[in-house]
Amino acid sequence: MELKRKIYDRLLKWKKEIQGKTALLIVGARRVGKSYIVRKFAEKEYRSFILIDFSSTPKNILESFENDRENLPLFFQKLTLAYQTDLHERNSLIIFDEVQLFPIARQFIKQLVEDGRYDYIETGSLLSIRYHVENILLPSEEEEIEMLPLDFEEFLWAKGNTFSIDLLRNFFEKKQALGPAAHRTMMNEFRCYMLVGGMPQAVLEYLETNNFERTDRIKRSILTLYRNDIAKFAKTHKGKVLSIFDEIPTQLAKREKKFKFSSLDKDARYRDYEDAFVWLAEAKMVNPCFGATEPTVGLRMNYERTTIKCYMADTGLLITHAFDENQATKNDFYKAVLFGKVGTNEGMFAENIVAQMLAARGKKLYFYSRTDNADHSNTMEIDFLISSGGKINPVEVKSSAYITHRSLDKFKAKFGKRVGTRYLLYTKDLKVEEDMVYLPLYMAMFL
Repeated sequence: MELKRKIYDRLLKWKKEIQGKTALLIVGARRVGKSYIVRKFAEKEYRSFILIDFSSTPKNILESFENDRENLPLFFQKLTLAYQTDLHERNSLIIFDEVQLFPIARQFIKQLVEDGRYDYIETGSLLSIRYHVENILLPSEEEEIEMLPLDFEEFLWAKGNTFSIDLLRNFFEKKQALGPAAHRTMMNEFRCYMLVGGMPQAVLEYLETNNFERTDRIKRSILTLYRNDIAKFAKTHKGKVLSIFDEIPTQLAKREKKFKFSSLDKDARYRDYEDAFVWLAEAKMVNPCFGATEPTVGLRMNYERTTIKCYMADTGLLITHAFDENQATKNDFYKAVLFGKVGTNEGMFAENIVAQMLAARGKKLYFYSRTDNADHSNTMEIDFLISSGGKINPVEVKSSAYITHRSLDKFKAKFGKRVGTRYLLYTKDLKVEEDMVYLPLYMAMFL
């Protein structure tokens, strides 16, 4: 089964418009499908291609990268012989897969692009990690794009549904309810997406078996891979990185989801763990969400990096991570989600998937929190803030059909004209009350 990915159109646009003047660097977490999509692109769009996988490249090819940089005809001749593939000027693609494992190849890109004979795509994970860029000059000839797990629309495509999202977008723009039958269908699809997640191997396993337990094995193997990467590449930070990574489900299960460093060490402060948080974010394993000190349209200029929520980049992985040691509890949770019986403590997964959907839209994540022990009427927690049209749109996430929105009301009362549309994401159909829009969770992708 072939998965259709939106990034393919971006690859096609790069090929047609850039004409080899830059190399394309695709970054993303491990197992999001980078190698797969690039191979499919090469097969369909070029007369020939060579894929150099630096996790298993023969020694003589690695030596050629080091020794033949001043003799490009010889370098290309060696590639042709080693991979038994003819190269055609302006109609062949050379892929550097897992390029983080051999930084010299990345530095070589400058000369290869200037030569202009062929197109180049690099793929890699952990590419921002200092360990992988030491002692090399990063080429300005790279154009970088990020690949994320499958979004909800790509998940539906994989199931053969190519029409629903356009219809949903139309209802969202007109602020109209779908009606009971259509909404029930979309919520069922969305619940499956939340449980499976967007990692390609997990999605394919689900489509082939319709078995969440089989899917869960795939996700456990990915989590093990992530832990191994942390142990191998986090260097002096690996203990702290693993501590944060393993603590994420516990932190998100709390009513107030700001990361409490005292849970790691009673004397811990953000500065003690800052490098570890940065490592996880750069590895694309998490989506950090920062507290805004002042909710204005310039959220990037008014956030506090020490106040942070830490979401998993894929909600399916979070579910497996959270229930890793208790399969019976996990099975009960799957049933509860599928039948719409999710309890309050499981709201963390709804919030995580909204974070995932906003990140897929290219949004940086921010929230607003205020605690006033003397006057609880001033206490509020806004899950997400979205800047749009000169206004701040606050977003609150519910895992159920409850429509209470005290924090949204307090936020509007405090910040008045700065506030645009208030959104409450929940499990029921769309409805509008003045400046309040109640959206089904699956429409978070349009915010």
